[in-house]
Amino acid sequence: MKAIIYCRVSTTKETQETSLVRQEEELLRLASNYGFEVASIIKEKASGYDLEREGILELLELIKDKNIGALLIQDETRLGRGNAKVAILHCILKENVKLYSVSHSGELQLSESDSMVLQIVSMVEEYQRKIHNIKIKRGMKRAIEHGYKPQRNLKNQGEHSGRDRKEMPVEEIVKLRNNGLTFAEIAATLRGFGYDVSKATVNRRYLEYIETKE
Repeated sequence: MKAIIYCRVSTTKETQETSLVRQEEELLRLASNYGFEVASIIKEKASGYDLEREGILELLELIKDKNIGALLIQDETRLGRGNAKVAILHCILKENVKLYSVSHSGELQLSESDSMVLQIVSMVEEYQRKIHNIKIKRGMKRAIEHGYKPQRNLKNQGEHSGRDRKEMPVEEIVKLRNNGLTFAEIAATLRGFGYDVSKATVNRRYLEYIETKE
């Protein structure tokens, strides 16, 4: 199994530099004990309360690789402190990456409070997805009620659908906007019909269209 080693200290003091080296050595031994192939070693000096850390952002990007199965840390506080720790743990566990720590001499055991918070976060995220899907369905229904004809715009769908600028139904965007739909509702409607667009893109294309008509 491939693994990533993550080490962090909070300041740039020399004593912390020693701690960083010790963390790396201990985590390499842990990886060896479990037969992990170390794919990357990330070391950084930053506050655990800060989410804007180059190391942690690199880590979150690397674990999207399905070949990465484990993350090795000294203990969970190395990932972060307070709410930052919970948010980062959630992102890691969503990728089905197992956490191993030196403090537990193996797989990390979350505290009861952390486990409870992460369960709540997962439940909230699931309901957010449901609400998002409901908004798309509502937007599609409103769009059709206001004259949007999906059968006319779906005929050109295929390998270029949602990616080719000229395929975006700009006139339909204008019509739906004039009929009172928000840019968010229009974007959700178009996504429901296969166009990969954001609210910002819809807004921009609408403004471009209006400018050409003035």
